[in-house]
Amino acid sequence: MKFKIVTLLVFGLIASIQAQEKKWTLQECVNYALENNISIQQQKLGNTLIEEDITVAKGNLYPSLNASASQNYNFGSFIDINGGRISRDSRSNSFGLNTGVTIFNGFRNKNNLLQAKKSLEAAGFDLEETKNNIMLLVVNSYLNVLLSKENLKIAEDQVAISKSQVEKTKNLVELGSKPKATLLEAEASLATNMEQLVSSQNTLDLALLNLAQLLQLSHKGFDVEDVQLNINSASLVYNDTDAIYNKALVTLPEIKSAQIAIENAGLSVDIAKAGLYPSLTFGAGLGTSYQHNQGQKDVRIILDPVTGVPIEVPNGFGKQLEDNLGYNFGFSLNIPIFNKFQVKSGIAKAKINKKRAELQLLDKQIKLRESIERAYADARAALNQYISAEKSLKAQEESFKNAQESFNAGVMTSFDFDQVRNRYVNAQASMANAKYNFVFRTKLLEYYYGIPVVVN
Repeated sequence: MKFKIVTLLVFGLIASIQAQEKKWTLQECVNYALENNISIQQQKLGNTLIEEDITVAKGNLYPSLNASASQNYNFGSFIDINGGRISRDSRSNSFGLNTGVTIFNGFRNKNNLLQAKKSLEAAGFDLEETKNNIMLLVVNSYLNVLLSKENLKIAEDQVAISKSQVEKTKNLVELGSKPKATLLEAEASLATNMEQLVSSQNTLDLALLNLAQLLQLSHKGFDVEDVQLNINSASLVYNDTDAIYNKALVTLPEIKSAQIAIENAGLSVDIAKAGLYPSLTFGAGLGTSYQHNQGQKDVRIILDPVTGVPIEVPNGFGKQLEDNLGYNFGFSLNIPIFNKFQVKSGIAKAKINKKRAELQLLDKQIKLRESIERAYADARAALNQYISAEKSLKAQEESFKNAQESFNAGVMTSFDFDQVRNRYVNAQASMANAKYNFVFRTKLLEYYYGIPVVVN
């Protein structure tokens, strides 16, 4: 027993360590979110319900078939011809089989089936839209984590530089080449950089927490794979918003869903108009019964065909069912004449809903164009920011190298060196922000153009 417990603990510890060491790639994050997100699961269940609506609509095209059976008991008495009261208790059975089918009802059943299929198609596009939105959220959160990691690396490098600066200054102070105030300034810079390091670590922790919560995972031990974003040539692939918009009109699921909504609304008009047409149904059935008087034999009196004398013949359960068996069939025609304006009002409402669906599609198209134009403007601004940040970083990097050489040679004060270094750090942070902002804005334009979002 002890061995089993120890074994379980060891395997549990190994599993825990592996879980903590796992680093999620972007593709793994996207796949996990699409597979486990609760909103997506709920929409899938909704689609399953619509599939059942299709089954019901198909069933309305087929005949119905129902069987029935009953068992009845009767208790009481009656007065015979002599004025005496006779007790008469009985029981009876009846059996039936009925079928019916709608031959014509203004194509209502056919249009109901088409509408159910269209609803399922629209629900599929709605599910795809939800998946796309979640995917973009995951990508954005993942990029925020990468940005936070890069800013943390910058902060760690600055701490390392400050520590080296403190050590060098301490040696110069001990040699008498620098006043003690210079060491205090270097130590103050180190403390500031340590504070920035803690702040960067907190920002990274929050970014990881946000991504973990988006994936509905525990944040403990959660981490992502480091990705080096190399932008060889910063430029916008798409320079024409009209081309992106025209492509989005035929690829985005929200537009397809709105188009199907118009088709569905048109079917609703046809279904409402079905109330103006006559309906024709066919029905058929068969039935039989059995009657038994309590305390008496199941017999009946007939005249002997030879002697003409009354005789008793068996009249049991099977015989009665056979003798009482009957059939029926018929057609039913219903012609609407006046229905208190309900059909007319239903048609008017259906037409209004169709116009509303057309306006909803127009509204989505307008908002889509606005979103694409805004995304393009943001991407162009991000590109300009990236180019500017890249130039600034190169200039500040050269300035920092020169300042570092001057500080090491003792011709630059610690205060002046920190000013140059702060400008270099700010340039690094601006470059990182501009890079990830440009990547996401570019990926957003690619999404509108129908290109799968991939970060590499």
